[in-house]
Amino acid sequence: MFGFGMRPEGLVIGNKRVHYAWVIVGVATVMWMTSSSMRFAVAILVPELEELFGWSLTVITAGFTVQWLMSAALSPICGWLGDRYGVRRVMWGGGLLFMLGMVMTGIMTSWWEFYLYFGLVLAAGMAAFQVTLVSGVTLWFRKNLGLAMGILQALQGLGTGLAILMVYLLYERYGLQVTFWVPGIAGGFILLTLTKWFYNEPADRGITQWGAPDDEPVRRLQNNAIAKLRTGVFLKQVQKTSAFWNLATIHGLGCAGHNIILILLVAIAIDDGISSGVAAMVYLSLTVVSTATRFATPVIADIVGSKVVMGICFALQTFPILILFVAGDSVSLYFLFAVLFGIGMGGEMTAFPVINRQYYADAPTATAYGWQMMGAGLGMALGPVSAGFLRDFTGSYVSSLWLSFGLSVFAVVAILFLPSTKRLQLPNWEEALPPEARTGIAAATIAQPQSTAPSAQPAGATGDGDGDGD
Repeated sequence: MFGFGMRPEGLVIGNKRVHYAWVIVGVATVMWMTSSSMRFAVAILVPELEELFGWSLTVITAGFTVQWLMSAALSPICGWLGDRYGVRRVMWGGGLLFMLGMVMTGIMTSWWEFYLYFGLVLAAGMAAFQVTLVSGVTLWFRKNLGLAMGILQALQGLGTGLAILMVYLLYERYGLQVTFWVPGIAGGFILLTLTKWFYNEPADRGITQWGAPDDEPVRRLQNNAIAKLRTGVFLKQVQKTSAFWNLATIHGLGCAGHNIILILLVAIAIDDGISSGVAAMVYLSLTVVSTATRFATPVIADIVGSKVVMGICFALQTFPILILFVAGDSVSLYFLFAVLFGIGMGGEMTAFPVINRQYYADAPTATAYGWQMMGAGLGMALGPVSAGFLRDFTGSYVSSLWLSFGLSVFAVVAILFLPSTKRLQLPNWEEALPPEARTGIAAATIAQPQSTAPSAQPAGATGDGDGDGD
């Protein structure tokens, strides 16, 4: 007889038990699909906003810039709050702000309202999820983190594809207000409902991480005095490593490069003579293709190391841009670009949680990841508005495309300076803690599960310049 139920340790389906870590992955996936997809889907409305309100491209892209700057500013704060007080409290506020921002954007009539509702309020709601969901999932896994991240990232990309199609159909049939109200109200309800199923850490369910030894005691890593102490001590140490700042820089450069394409691709295609419907399908194809690499990149990075995988993906989001210089009104070349660029872009973003685990093991990395997301947010913010200004100034998208290409090239070069993921960067960081605040997990966990344990480094060693590569 088939049975289904929920216990503290997870789901019970028939005779099989599913660890609650995989429930967290499912909940996080739906929440991330809901909270982040609209910021990219709205890009297909750039030409429509030009026509509807008479705004210049610089004014429109500046709205996206405000949103990403807000997200960048809030990312380390949300990560810090999540590490110290638990991610669920952050999510409650995020869900309400998401709903408010979407509803108010639907009735905007001026550029300053676009900046306020879409750029500030909605960004604050999204920031509450973009760091806490990813960092929150990592707390549930001692093994198979790459698989968990792959599922999370891939389905988020699929959600963006569905949102693009939804925005196109809603706007064509019902106009601007319904285009924002339907996903805003429904999405806010989904976020607030699912928050109660997203537990901060395994200790909240009285269990240990997926993959932890059977005899390991349940430890609370968040929302207590020890968690606050651990977060502060680790952050001070990790900020002294070059990898910390380089990862934020790489994320910033890569996101600046690809967000120029994401925001302006439809407008570029229409300017080249492609119909708006076909241009939207090109953008949709890019997003759907990226789903495959969103899944594959964390899985492969977890096995072979993140540095090489990141380098390949960043290169694949860089060189296909050259196709757009010669594409003209060729639909086939635009779809070819969408496939190649989608492969690279999908993998560009998704290895960062895995490389944090490979560098820092089970240290409280939400704040560090928040800094990386701040770099990403700054890149996402400054790239499109700079490209929009160049187009308005020159009357052509050529200089905008060269800007995207150049930024991504610099990101590829920066990856070469990352230390190897074959060794932990701060294996002894817990020595700065009092004995009662130590877990011993970081020192016992190796960056590469498939390799033997690396020799210990002095506390604070970064591993830079070791010559090992990845």
